[in-house]
Amino acid sequence: MERKNTKRVPSFRKLLRTSQIKLDNKLKNKQYKQKSAAKKYRKEQKKLREAVRDAISRKPFPLEECKKKQVGKSGKWEEKEEEVALPLDMMDEDDLQLMEDLAQKASFLTRDLSSNEPVHIKKRKHESVIEKYEKVPRRLQTEPEKELIHLLPIKDKSGIIPQAVEKPVLNVAHDEEEDAEEMEEAEDTNEEPLPILTPEEMAAQRRQKLQERKMHIAALASAILSEPDNNMKKLKELRAMLMEQDPNVAVIVRKLVMVSLMEIFKDIVPSYKIRPLTEAEKATKVKKETQKLREFEEGLVSQYKFYLENLEQTIKDWKQRKLKKSNVISLKAYKGLAEVAVKCLCELLVALPHFNFHNNIIVLIVPLMNDPSKMISELCVEAVKKLFKQDKLGYASLGVVKVISGLVRGRNYDVRPEVLKVFLHLRIKEVELQKDSEDIAPKKKFMTYKEKRKNLSRMQRKWRKAEEKLERELLEAEASESKEKKLKLHTETLNIVFVTYFRILKKAQKSPLLPAVLEGLAKFAHLINVEFFDDLLIVLHSLIASGDLSYRESLHCILSAFHILSGQGDVLNIDPMKFYTHLYKTLFSLHAGGTNEDIGIVLQCLDVMFAKRRKQVSQQRALAFLKRLSILALHVLPNSSIGILATNRIFMQTFPRMDLLLDNESQGSGVYLPELEEPEHCNAQNTALWELHLLQRHYHPTVQKFASHLIAGAPTEGSGALPLDLSQRSAAELFETYCMKEMTFNPPVASVTPRRKVMSHALAHLVWLSVFCTFCVKYFFKLA
Repeated sequence: MERKNTKRVPSFRKLLRTSQIKLDNKLKNKQYKQKSAAKKYRKEQKKLREAVRDAISRKPFPLEECKKKQVGKSGKWEEKEEEVALPLDMMDEDDLQLMEDLAQKASFLTRDLSSNEPVHIKKRKHESVIEKYEKVPRRLQTEPEKELIHLLPIKDKSGIIPQAVEKPVLNVAHDEEEDAEEMEEAEDTNEEPLPILTPEEMAAQRRQKLQERKMHIAALASAILSEPDNNMKKLKELRAMLMEQDPNVAVIVRKLVMVSLMEIFKDIVPSYKIRPLTEAEKATKVKKETQKLREFEEGLVSQYKFYLENLEQTIKDWKQRKLKKSNVISLKAYKGLAEVAVKCLCELLVALPHFNFHNNIIVLIVPLMNDPSKMISELCVEAVKKLFKQDKLGYASLGVVKVISGLVRGRNYDVRPEVLKVFLHLRIKEVELQKDSEDIAPKKKFMTYKEKRKNLSRMQRKWRKAEEKLERELLEAEASESKEKKLKLHTETLNIVFVTYFRILKKAQKSPLLPAVLEGLAKFAHLINVEFFDDLLIVLHSLIASGDLSYRESLHCILSAFHILSGQGDVLNIDPMKFYTHLYKTLFSLHAGGTNEDIGIVLQCLDVMFAKRRKQVSQQRALAFLKRLSILALHVLPNSSIGILATNRIFMQTFPRMDLLLDNESQGSGVYLPELEEPEHCNAQNTALWELHLLQRHYHPTVQKFASHLIAGAPTEGSGALPLDLSQRSAAELFETYCMKEMTFNPPVASVTPRRKVMSHALAHLVWLSVFCTFCVKYFFKLA
């Protein structure tokens, strides 16, 4: 029986044992053979073309035609030719046969007749070896030696024969030149040059392309919105347009597609998070409607993920200043694309906090809050503020706060203050302070099996089991979260905020983030645990005493301290006299210039320090603050004067014997010392509120009303009482209502009569003269 000679296929294990070097050599040899064959083919084709071209140029002409062409030129020439030409009768038969044999060969007709060399040269059979060697052309010494690739040797009868192949040196430039020449020849013979367009024609062509793309985007978007579950392919087609390759319209088309997809996802995304199916759920047979819904949800999540990845890649390319290989879009255009991508991400961050990949969007947006580009950082900051304001439960806020805390710590507290100021927009009003975060929302306790057997009958156990199952399902399907869960989220969020604040207070007190930290502590200080109060007050006082803070930062320190003491700090026996002294000293740092806006912080401090702690404030302290605030009301803008006078009204109604400052004839021990920094020892009871008479002549009518009301003793009813719209508002509300940011008076100021104009000009000259005299006196005193 004959055995078939079939090649056995090597097993997988044998292939694994094969050396990687051997496989690489095989691959390289195969590639080299392919390149050599291609190169050889190109050379043969070139030689063939040259031969055809040469044959056409050297086309043989019969002798009769040549004679016919020359006939008619001149009769003399014809006669001479006839004389010269030998008749065939005069030739021998052997010569005639030789001529006929040569005529049948193409070489005889096509060779160059001008050369004297014979057509065929016989090979010399007995040529010596030395002559052969001499005929071989010599190589130049400058030519580099070719590298050899040693192959496996061959064993023969004579012995082992080594095998080697020269390493291929690809003459890429020569081959490219040959290909270019061939292409040029083909183009010259077949194609016509493209028409050159004018700038107007190019602009018109671009507008036409752009209009076509817009119509296509609109058609796809309308089809997707009409039937989202049946048009997932169109959604994929629209997303593929993010990679537009036409350089004339690529930038605009990509921007339009980004915004269109963002609006589409905002409309078609469901109001719940889509989770991936398990293997068991995929294997289970379901209804057609359920299967269709699953396919729609899976496709939606997939396309949404790819869309977010495209936006992220656009931003990364702009950040890293990288261009794509196609170079369709210039580097300058990438900035505009990145800005549109950031806007889309900000919109999705605010609009879809419940959907998939929201945490991924947070991780992208939060670092951009610290971006050097002011436009991008403002976009991200505003988006986070909107998210905090509309987040009722707290899931999204907790995720953003975690990422911000990690960013601040990772950058070593070298971030913009706006990154921390977004914490002020958190919707946290109450937290659970007396329990740990793990015990804030205890789960509903169900009876154990032993308790059921002990206390319930068989039928009762059966009913209880059904009730517990129903309760569990209701808890899972409940849309509105419980209050305990909300408190737990808010507590965890606030703990992270306070950890960030305390780290900055401890490690980066000279950081530009300190004002934002103090402002945040002033807002959330009433939610801090009591155990941190002593340490925090010591830190705040040390910051004020260091002298490194500005007046605004020190005001935030004071406000934070009194917020701490006004809430749970009431149980602590702490006298914050040093904070009263510092505020009393800081009041004269404010004026009608750039510091006028900080009067709002002063009004908040006064409300917490006096109105809410009136039992702990002495009469001397209240009189000193009343006098200094009246002086300050002369130096600030009308809205600040109104807020200060409203605070003075509360002083006069809250504390007894404030009318001492309205009587000029009352006498006391000592002299009033207005420049003393201690409110308890400045003898404020020995002065009068003469500032109210100047404010009674103020150009703002509301300031006049308040001044007249205070001169009358701040009555609650009667002729000197204030209108309801003024008496029922707080000082901070009045300060905001009569604000002059828009450079308009509220209410409008009446025009001045000519007589009043003269009086006002005279008063202005007197004021300037007094200021000049004061300056001169101080100057002479310095010289002395």
